[in-house]
Amino acid sequence: MGGVAVDVGADRVKAPDGGWGWAVLAGCFVITGFSYAFPKAVSVFFKELILEFGVGYSDTAWISSILLAMLYGTGPLCSMLVNCFGCRPVMMVGGLFASLGMILASFSTSIIHIYLTVGVITGLGLALNFQPSLIMLNRYFSEKRPLANGLSAAGSPVALCCLSPLGQVLQYQYGWRGGFLILGGLLLNCCVCGALMKPLVAPKTIPTKDMEQDTEEGAEEAERKKKKPKAKLLDFSVFKDCGFVIYTVAASIMVLGLFVPPVFVVSYAKELGNEDTKSALLLTILGFIDIFSRPTCGVIAGLSWVRPRCVYLFSFALIFNGTTDLVGSQAKDYTSLVVYCVFFGISYGMVGALQFEVLMAIVGTERFPSAIGLVLLMEAIAVLVGPPGAGRLLDATKNYMYVFILAGSEVVLAAVVLATCNLLFIKRKPSAPADQLENVTVTDDDAKTEVFSKPAEVNDEEEKEPGEEQEKETVEEAKEELKEEEEEEEEEEERDKEKVEEVRQENETADSQEVETLLKEPQQNGDAAVSAEA
Repeated sequence: MGGVAVDVGADRVKAPDGGWGWAVLAGCFVITGFSYAFPKAVSVFFKELILEFGVGYSDTAWISSILLAMLYGTGPLCSMLVNCFGCRPVMMVGGLFASLGMILASFSTSIIHIYLTVGVITGLGLALNFQPSLIMLNRYFSEKRPLANGLSAAGSPVALCCLSPLGQVLQYQYGWRGGFLILGGLLLNCCVCGALMKPLVAPKTIPTKDMEQDTEEGAEEAERKKKKPKAKLLDFSVFKDCGFVIYTVAASIMVLGLFVPPVFVVSYAKELGNEDTKSALLLTILGFIDIFSRPTCGVIAGLSWVRPRCVYLFSFALIFNGTTDLVGSQAKDYTSLVVYCVFFGISYGMVGALQFEVLMAIVGTERFPSAIGLVLLMEAIAVLVGPPGAGRLLDATKNYMYVFILAGSEVVLAAVVLATCNLLFIKRKPSAPADQLENVTVTDDDAKTEVFSKPAEVNDEEEKEPGEEQEKETVEEAKEELKEEEEEEEEEEERDKEKVEEVRQENETADSQEVETLLKEPQQNGDAAVSAEA
């Protein structure tokens, strides 16, 4: 679990770590921003919706809750669609759904219509964009993946800082109906981001000049006869991975308390006697710190001596975040709340940058589409329980201190579960760390990937540590597995060559027969001429 899986794509193509991957990263940045910031940006229109439909604050709060539930709860559905149709078509259809929901919402005549359009349709559209974008990011980046994840995650605070003021301007200029219509048009950019998700294809090898045409045809026929295993729509075998189970349990506990403080910090400041503008400024401070925290944490996670232990860095980020909540619960004035938001922004950014990086490291590229869908489904339950449960606690105690203590305790518990179970139950890593790979070559003829790995150089002191010894054993096991795979592939190559030789022999036999017939024809013609003269 602490190691990094060898990442090759669906067609066993090595991640390019650059090139078109930067365009994919830009698309992921925008999609992440829309997915996480949009449920909060829509809350700007709640006051007008209350006046329009004569409902209460709790009724309008269900809009954001349904949005988040669709974003997380449709994870398995997104996984099946991606495994069936690919990332690009799913994302482009999702962009149309997201836009259609907001456009239809502008014609709503009741709050129920808003639930169905903004909550269900737009929420489904954002989910169909969010999960495939993470899958494509994982396929395009391997060595630079922690940095890519950090930069992509930074889209959330950036979009929040942009969409919330934009929503206020649209509400003031055009009302909530006009604002929804314009936001629907803005969400069409998800289709553009989906178009950037070009699937990886293995490079084609140039045929040699002396290769004959019949040889190529024979090789193509042999390739066609190979049986390809059917891809699973949803791979439940990830639950056999102990590391994945530990991560899922810890992530579900984490979500119970992670999103609670940003929801209540503004109300907490107002209760302490601060003005509305000063209270709202706390979220701006939190988001500004978050923007820089995520890429910085991505750079740190990508260091060679940190990346194999990224799960422990994630555990530290959770402990940091939970401890910040526990200390922040004792805030008594505005200055202390500002300090709390600064440290919360740092820790929140670290968690955001690392949560999917750790999952990618545990399951690898091939099983990641199914794994993230199942994890998001488990987190959806916690998302629906966490903030409402904190609200009930607030109603019962009338004290924000207990809300922050509960949230901090849940996040710290998640860190303890993750780190402790990793130490106790994860003794061997499933595959060699990616930073120990030197090169990967892909050939189109036999669709074979040769991986040459070399153990990283370690100091004498590090060799004594049990963790390093386990890494060496893991590398040796990976070498043995690769050798076995190469032997199997060589046997398949020999079979293909035999088939090609058979085709050649048949062609040569046919050619020799034609030559014999041609030689016999002149003789027959000569005999006929002699008989005629006689």
